Amino acid sequence: MKIKAIVTAPPYAPFLEEVARHPLVGGLRLNTVMPLKEGPREALERLGALGQPLWVDLKGRQLRVVGAAIPPYTEVRLSHPIQVKTPVDAFFSDGTESARVAAVDGDRLILEDGPRRLIGPGESVNIVHPTLRIAGTLTETDRAYLAAMREMGLTRVMLSYVESPADVDEVRALLPGAEIVLKIESERGLTFARRHKAAHGRLMAARGDLYIEVLRPHRIVSALRDLIAADPDAIVASRLCDSLAYQPVPESADIGDVAFLIGLGYRTFMFGDKVCFRRDSIIEALNLLEAVAGEF
Repeated sequence: MKIKAIVTAPPYAPFLEEVARHPLVGGLRLNTVMPLKEGPREALERLGALGQPLWVDLKGRQLRVVGAAIPPYTEVRLSHPIQVKTPVDAFFSDGTESARVAAVDGDRLILEDGPRRLIGPGESVNIVHPTLRIAGTLTETDRAYLAAMREMGLTRVMLSYVESPADVDEVRALLPGAEIVLKIESERGLTFARRHKAAHGRLMAARGDLYIEVLRPHRIVSALRDLIAADPDAIVASRLCDSLAYQPVPESADIGDVAFLIGLGYRTFMFGDKVCFRRDSIIEALNLLEAVAGEF
């Protein structure tokens, strides 16, 4: 069985050449939230020299924290202005922490309480409510990367939180001929994928946020089934082998998870940030994926 992996590439990791040579690796992903000491063009040139297809992951309408905040005695500023009926819950830390939002003022969240820690810039925020409306799509950083890609002739893009054809059109207007992977991360995204399938680009089951957004955790199962049915070439991403970020031996749940996804029909796996920051953890994750695939 042929399995491929896309690996998140920390821009300055010293082990990227070794990872790029792993037999399962078929691409690298640059998460544009990661800070750079140089401009986008220089980073793209350096990562592109590793000899693997390079995917630039644009954040789109994904809500992220701008600046640092210590709730509840301060506001939390977001990457986009929003509208939502309050009070409402906001989720942090991959959904493991929640905070009650008392009011919203544009891109400002006013919290009643929690989480009781420093919230850092770049953290994702999930607000799961049918009244949520996010103003705008692409960020200034997204546009800077697209401009650099256009100058360099690069075309491979991942777009977060795709929910309508207009989201894809906005990218293609700035990068004609773009090859776009559509990251499905919300209920509206699932509706889009069920309706349009792969007509606007290859689908990705981006489980990091999708798991939080499906309202009930067990519904991730039907979401994964629907996405691979909509696009048999769909990619599955995030929450893969995360235990290896903390220990050298994977938890049994990670092994079962990979086997379940292969059984559903997924053949391309994208490893998220957590397991990719250290050489040993990503190499072991790739080896585990290879070994589990060999059982089929």
